[in-house]
Amino acid sequence: MTLKLYCFGESGHSYKAALALELARLDWEPVFVDFFAGETRAAAYRETVNEMGEAPVLVDAGGLRLSQSGVIQQVVTELSGRFGGETPDEAREVLRWVLWDNHKLSSIAGMVRFQMNFLPEEKRDPAVIAFLQGRLQAALQILESHLAGRDWIVGRGPTNADLTCAGYLYYPEPFGFDRQAHPAIHDWLGRLSQLPGWKHPYDLMTPAHPEVRKIYQKEAVSK
Repeated sequence: MTLKLYCFGESGHSYKAALALELARLDWEPVFVDFFAGETRAAAYRETVNEMGEAPVLVDAGGLRLSQSGVIQQVVTELSGRFGGETPDEAREVLRWVLWDNHKLSSIAGMVRFQMNFLPEEKRDPAVIAFLQGRLQAALQILESHLAGRDWIVGRGPTNADLTCAGYLYYPEPFGFDRQAHPAIHDWLGRLSQLPGWKHPYDLMTPAHPEVRKIYQKEAVSK
């Protein structure tokens, strides 16, 4: 039974779900969502895919239909037995980091990246960008300090804590994250990218923004 993930390449939250599915080696396929053309804001999407007007959304032939990347990651754990932690204490710690990331790290990274790269230039507010980058740096420092001397966020191997916190940190567009300035995060991202089955977000999912799609297509042709 093939799982379908409604997603698009620029979405870090979609990437968390797609990467979990891919690393767990589940049978899944991406369903392209044309976010920048307004698909998620249309009535048809809200009525048939997700009433919240968001991506990612995981569906299967049996009627499963779930949004929110953290919930989808949990489903991956239930189906594969992977990434949930080895003990009940670890499972709670994984959930703690998933909730922290969605509130403190990914939410901020997603907003500032959108402001800096996908809004029309005349609508980009320097004060808003500066505020968001300040919040982003505070979150990154928490993650950097936690990873110092550790291979993974929780326990002895990769978990959903790692997959969620890394959701926006592989993207090439500028948004205030300098990987070289965070050596513990840098090394941790390197370990993640060495896992069998790891793929860059633009290799797992098609970009939706027209300009990003052009770059992606040129790079694909040149390979």
